Amino acid sequence: MESLARRDKVMAGLLKRTARFHLPRPSIGHFAKLAESILHQQLAGAAARAIHGRFVALFDGDLSPEAVLAVPPRKLRAAGLSGSKVAAIRDLAARVVDGTVPLRGIGRLGDEDVISRLSVVRGIGRWTAEMFLIFQLRRLDVWPVGDYGVRTGYALAYGLRKLPTPKQLEAEGERFRPYRTVAAWYCWEAVHERRKARK
Repeated sequence: MESLARRDKVMAGLLKRTARFHLPRPSIGHFAKLAESILHQQLAGAAARAIHGRFVALFDGDLSPEAVLAVPPRKLRAAGLSGSKVAAIRDLAARVVDGTVPLRGIGRLGDEDVISRLSVVRGIGRWTAEMFLIFQLRRLDVWPVGDYGVRTGYALAYGLRKLPTPKQLEAEGERFRPYRTVAAWYCWEAVHERRKARK
């Protein structure tokens, strides 16, 4: 963290006045986390949590790829999953079972390899894979330039009138290597800081 502060005055200021960087340890397994990510896409927080809760309850503590494939799609729909989410969850489960997405050893792969493996799954794109790298695998050099919060936070922190494009942000992130995750985290903190100031 100190190296970021030394090389960038704006980051130094964020480090001083906001929370200390911290990535919580994962509380669930890789498959469960990816399934949760798929379920939460394009849903408001409360609705996503309710559907996720009903989905998890179907498995009585055994949320595995095999268990998902054993549940009829109609039961998943009855839990509140849309047709596209049922297809995505089942695609994830099938690809884990057939080895296309090797979750057991995925932590040994490089960042881009993880992204390319996960992105073959229906409903998982680069952003979801990057969040998996950050919050599940706890990688410290991920720079999610497509994340709206990171783009917004960067603009706020650096006093930009317009949000940087992903391409512009990609270039700006080079100076934060090998701690781009930390820089992204402080961009999110800049957004939280503005919200607190408005209350």
